[in-house]
Parts: sequence; structure tokens; C-alpha cells
Amino acid sequence: MVDVVESQKIEKPVKKDKKDKKDKKDKKDKDIPPPGAVLITDLPNDKIETSNSYDLNYNIKGESSNNNNLKRTTKFRVVPPLNFCPVEKYLYRSGQPSSLNHSFLEQLNLKSIIWLAIEDPQDSFLKFIDENNINFFYNLGYDSIGSNSWDGLSEASIKQALEIICDKRNHPLLVCCGMGRHRTGTVIGCLRKLQGWNLASVSEEYRRFTGVKGGRILVELLIEAFDVHTIEINPQVAPEWLIR
Repeated sequence: MVDVVESQKIEKPVKKDKKDKKDKKDKKDKDIPPPGAVLITDLPNDKIETSNSYDLNYNIKGESSNNNNLKRTTKFRVVPPLNFCPVEKYLYRSGQPSSLNHSFLEQLNLKSIIWLAIEDPQDSFLKFIDENNINFFYNLGYDSIGSNSWDGLSEASIKQALEIICDKRNHPLLVCCGMGRHRTGTVIGCLRKLQGWNLASVSEEYRRFTGVKGGRILVELLIEAFDVHTIEINPQVAPEWLIR
């Protein structure tokens, strides 16, 4: 009986050693790449490009084909400004564009920009406006002396902005402010009201751009109280989406 017990004690470590050898062999097999695989270390370093150009004919073996017709070069980045969104045909809204967004804005062929914030726009934005001969409307209804950049829009500034928007000779047109949320949302909300939208739809669109902090009740009250009958619309120059 003693011999049997001792033999069992001897067999257990033997089985464990066999299992360890099998695990090591399996792991080694997994580390071996499949036949025909190309490792990243096998690729030539001279084909790694840091520019925006790339060759679609460059194959997996690191060889370049003879056909260079598929070589492309990225000329500009299509990056829209913060809170950018089409409002109607040839009418857009956004926050203040940065230099990164200028290539995108060039594709819109803008004729006019309405700047709703009291603070001055960035120098790069003003340079873009000047280089592209864009009509720049700013300080609408404002007396900058003693004004606060956190103040909401006045009825006079909203009225002037809407009359510019309602003239298709100013289109394509971008309405923007610092972040493209409250001031821009106020003018677009009053435009929607002028179009006959109900207040629930106007509020929903406004809040879509306000972020996690939500909308400002004063903005929604201003939109609700704004008298759209003060806006003079000339049917001969009004956009089709406004008079249909």
C-alpha cells in the first residue's frame, strides 16, 4: 500500500513537466508568422512618407508598380468650423472659423459673413475675409462703448441681421459668433420664426447647438418675444426658401 502511494506522488510532477513542455511548444508555434507573411521590419524605410502624398500602387511587398496614375496629393483639409451647419440653401451657421477651417470655407464661395459677437474676430479670420473679398457685417445694432461681450443681442441687431439674410444678393452667407451657439442661435431662431416655425421646433434647433450646459432661457424668451412683422422683405430679392 505504501508503494502505491509513493508511485502516485512520483507520477504527478512528471505529468506537470509534460504539460509545461506542451504549453511552451504551443506558445512558440503561435509566435511563428504564417508562411508568406511580411513583417513590418521587412519593409524598406525609404517608402515611409511623412507628407500628405501617398501611392495607392504601393503593394504589400514594398514594391512600387510602374503605373503612377494613382498617386494622389492632399491639397487641403476639409475641416468645418465649430458648430457648422447648413441652415438653408446658401445660408450657413458656425462658430468663429480658425485657420484650419479656411480651406473648407473656400469651397462655399461665401459672398458675405455676419459676425454677431462684440469681441473682435481673430486676425487670421479677418485676413481670410479680406483675401476672398467677402462682405463683412459686424457690430449690428451695437454701441461698442460700455457694451459687455456677454450681453445678448438686441432687437435692433437681430433686425439688421435678418434683413441682410433676407436679401439673396448677400448669399452665400455665413452667420457666426465666437462659439456659434447663443448669438447665432438667437438670429437663426428668429429667422425660423419668420419662416413660420412653431416655438417648440425653434427651441429644439437652438438647444441642439448649446452643448451640455443647455440653452439660455433669456435667448428663448427673446426669440419668442421678437416681432417678425418688423422685418421688411422684398420679394424680388428674397430667397426662394423664405417666400415659398
